[in-house]
Amino acid sequence: MILYLILLIGIAWLVQSILGFLQIRHFNKKYAEMRSMGRVAIGKKTGMFRAGTVVMFCIDKKNKIIKAAKMQGVTVFSRVRELKGFEGKYLLKIADEDFIGLDKLTKLAIADALRSYDIISKGGELRVKKGWIEHLIPNKR
Repeated sequence: MILYLILLIGIAWLVQSILGFLQIRHFNKKYAEMRSMGRVAIGKKTGMFRAGTVVMFCIDKKNKIIKAAKMQGVTVFSRVRELKGFEGKYLLKIADEDFIGLDKLTKLAIADALRSYDIISKGGELRVKKGWIEHLIPNKR
């Protein structure tokens, strides 16, 4: 009985790993497509028990948005989809009325993309945020 349980857990882990790999490959393909059109600003907002969100804005040399996309979901089945309403607008001039109809995590992910782009465009470096595991394990520096 325990052998079957261990085997079932192993199969579930393997399937989840394969689906996760396929999701990452899909994201990388969409990123490469956007990158071929211009620069890409990316923002993310993770949700612990809610859907995480990643947004990508493809911009031209004048920071005009060529294409916007987002990936939102809790499972490995979420895919990159078009984010409508941002094409033709300027990235750094996105106004509050552009956020109407968007959920909270998407708004926060867009704010993260704007913040990240601002830091990078000024020559700064992005700080890597600690995950929940890093908070549990003390730093020995």
